Amino acid sequence: MKSNLFLPTIFLLLSAASFAQDKKFYIFLSFGQSNMEGNAPVRPEDTVGVNERFRVMEAVDCPGLNRIKGHWYTAVPPLCRCHTGLTITDFFGRTMIDHLPEDVRVGIINVSVGGCRIELFDKEHYDSYVATAPSWMLGMIKEYDGNPYQRLVEMAKLAQQDGVIKGILLHQGESNPNDSLWTNKVKLVYDNLLKDLDLKADSVPLLAGETVNADQGGVCAGMNKIIARLPLTIKNAYVISSAGCTDAADNLHFNAAGYQELGKRYAEKMLSLLQ
Repeated sequence: MKSNLFLPTIFLLLSAASFAQDKKFYIFLSFGQSNMEGNAPVRPEDTVGVNERFRVMEAVDCPGLNRIKGHWYTAVPPLCRCHTGLTITDFFGRTMIDHLPEDVRVGIINVSVGGCRIELFDKEHYDSYVATAPSWMLGMIKEYDGNPYQRLVEMAKLAQQDGVIKGILLHQGESNPNDSLWTNKVKLVYDNLLKDLDLKADSVPLLAGETVNADQGGVCAGMNKIIARLPLTIKNAYVISSAGCTDAADNLHFNAAGYQELGKRYAEKMLSLLQ
């Protein structure tokens, strides 16, 4: 009899937890290498007037920004780690907010590592890749406790208490040039995310952006032929064109205007899918 006294309390706690999730808080996971991490310097105009409906969950502790891992903040750049630059997600989120109803919020979780191969996000074999990674990359990986994939899942599970995961954004490939198995490797990561987060493929699209285009002299533009095949491997995957998106002097990274246009294109595709 005594145990029955706890049933109403348990029911109330479960009910409160279910109502805490805001169905109008759209969450997007993003991962990849430097162009998703954010390479362009943050301009003064990028830090003002950011709509509070656009949120970022910090994936690492950033004392200098007064941000704590696992907490939501207004999405003022940087949106990846403490000292990264402008990224695709900056302008993806701003475009989404501009076109969604005013009672809808957008949240970004960005776990990316400059220069990494897609193998870094392979949950079963990432440690083999880390063991051979260049020394300059190790510090970035360490910020995610050595396992960026697990950090993305950890943050995503926290975010699922607050809102609904609506899509996954990827920008990676420069470090996997001419890798004919790249699409299968991406599918492995995508399938693992769906399984680990209890998501359904038909309701969580994967958007993958092209590397700097040949029309800008992109040094990795040849990878775009492989990226183009991703929808043949993942049914709910879509490729975002980088044609005309301006780049930096290294012909590897986009500049601020390039990120702005590419992020807008990601958003336009996602908005069409949400409709």
